[in-house]
Amino acid sequence: LCFFDSLQDQFDNLEKHTQWGIDVLEKYIKFVKERTEIELSYAKQLRNLSKKYQPKKNSKEEEEYRYTSTRAFLATLNEMNDYAGQHEVISENMTSLITGELTRYVQELKQERKSHFHDGRKAQQHIETCWKQLEASKRRFERDCKEADRAQQYFEKMDADINVTKADVEKARQQAQLRHQMAEDSKAEYSSTLQKFNSEQHEHYYTHIPNIFQKIQEMEERRILRIGESMKTFAEVDRQVIPIIGKCLDEITKAAESVDHKNDSQMVIEAFKSGFEPPGDVEFEDFTQPMKRTVSESSLSNSRGDGKSEPKFGSKSKGKLWPFIKKNKLMSLLTSPHQPPPPPPASASPSAVPNGPQSPKQQKEPLSHRFNEFMTSKPKIHCFRSLKRGGAGPEDFSNLPPEQRRKKLQQKVDELNKDIQKELDQRDALTKMKDVYIKNPQMGDAASVDHRLAELAQNIEKLRLEVQKFEGWLAEVEGRLPARGEQPRRQSGMYEPQHPSAVNSCAQDRESPDGSYTEEQSQETEMKVPATDFDDEFDDEEPLPTIGTCKALYTFEGQNEGTISVAEGEMLYVIEEDKGDGWTRIRRNEDEEGYVPTSYVEVYLDKNAKGA
Repeated sequence: LCFFDSLQDQFDNLEKHTQWGIDVLEKYIKFVKERTEIELSYAKQLRNLSKKYQPKKNSKEEEEYRYTSTRAFLATLNEMNDYAGQHEVISENMTSLITGELTRYVQELKQERKSHFHDGRKAQQHIETCWKQLEASKRRFERDCKEADRAQQYFEKMDADINVTKADVEKARQQAQLRHQMAEDSKAEYSSTLQKFNSEQHEHYYTHIPNIFQKIQEMEERRILRIGESMKTFAEVDRQVIPIIGKCLDEITKAAESVDHKNDSQMVIEAFKSGFEPPGDVEFEDFTQPMKRTVSESSLSNSRGDGKSEPKFGSKSKGKLWPFIKKNKLMSLLTSPHQPPPPPPASASPSAVPNGPQSPKQQKEPLSHRFNEFMTSKPKIHCFRSLKRGGAGPEDFSNLPPEQRRKKLQQKVDELNKDIQKELDQRDALTKMKDVYIKNPQMGDAASVDHRLAELAQNIEKLRLEVQKFEGWLAEVEGRLPARGEQPRRQSGMYEPQHPSAVNSCAQDRESPDGSYTEEQSQETEMKVPATDFDDEFDDEEPLPTIGTCKALYTFEGQNEGTISVAEGEMLYVIEEDKGDGWTRIRRNEDEEGYVPTSYVEVYLDKNAKGA
């Protein structure tokens, strides 16, 4: 007999046990489902983390990823994205191989269990019905036997009584025989019913019930085996992605090992190399002799002095002079507000708006100190007029040091050449299409592509002119740059040209498209300039035209160099609109102009205005 033969009298306990087995299976399904949700959530968080630290396109961060250390970090982010993908694979495999399969199996198991226990209950009801029939036949046989005995006793009593008529005796005898026959019939029926019940009982306990229990046992064993296989699959799903996760970690290690500190340092040097030569030695100035001091060309402060001595430029010195700009204009340029403007005040008329550490009312530092501070804190620039414009730099990048300018120009030339190549490819494709249309007119009209070909020809011509323009500027910059092995030949100038052709090129830059100013060639000759001439050298410079008017919404106390104070409700002229940095340049009169926060004024632009 099978294991469950001993449980024939515990049918209800067996039913409870099988239900508990199904509950265990459903509990395991719920466990795996929650595990898949955790894997998906973890993968999503990893992807969001990788996306959060990815460099934004067309941003400054994207440029920073040219270094080996940042490229290694970028590779780590990409590998983390693949790492998250493997956790998604784990979730998908567990859902399909475990959760989905077990869910379907549970439904089948419930149906099978229901069928087996229905058969068991049916067999139990059948044997109970047979037992009731046997009991009824037995009681009937017992009753008939008792009735027959009483009838026999009554017949014998009547037969012994001499006072009873013969007819009564005959009637009692017939009644006794009838009862006896009924008892015999009941006996035969009871015997038949008993044999049938014994057969049914034997069939029930030795055939039907064991078969049902055997099926239930097999069902339970399949359930136990199935949950074990699911646990094995649970581990295998994880094990399958371990090699790929290992590759991701290997790639991260490989990226980390590719970090080259020497290469990154060299890239920084190349990125910020200015191309300027160091200044020459400072000449000795002898203050013991009762004569006018010789002006040193290495310092701009000595050209100003106290307004008593006259600067003198020797004929042997070939150092360039800095642009002769009026002092107030140069100071305005050097101290123009580069910091973000202050926000508008909460009230309409604030008493004071903090805007910086210095105030225009304070005594200004010597021009040489301000100029030297500007040159040490900012990259050395080729010209200053581009600073007046604000916003983006000039087209020829003349506001950059020579080496940086050369790189920008070369990059621009390469981009234009790529654009030309794209246009040429489109033109070649359209030309081939036109040839096909000419040979097979049914495919299309050849004249339909002529307009597009003409546009491409115009675009290519424009791009080539742009390339020629930038190549000219590039050749000019490369002509100015000194050879790597050449020793400095400067005496004291900071921007001395290397050869006369460079001086000529620099003189031509005076009228460059961006309006930047460079020094004059004629300044190389010996000359004496009075101190007052330095202040008034560019007094006749044409002022910027007004482009509209503005009304001050709030009072602004310009405490920084380059700013101007305005009162609430005051009307002023606008000479340069906001370039995106939050500042607008305005003018009160010919001698008072400067920057104010754009949010402090209401601007009324007039495109037809042409003069101040």
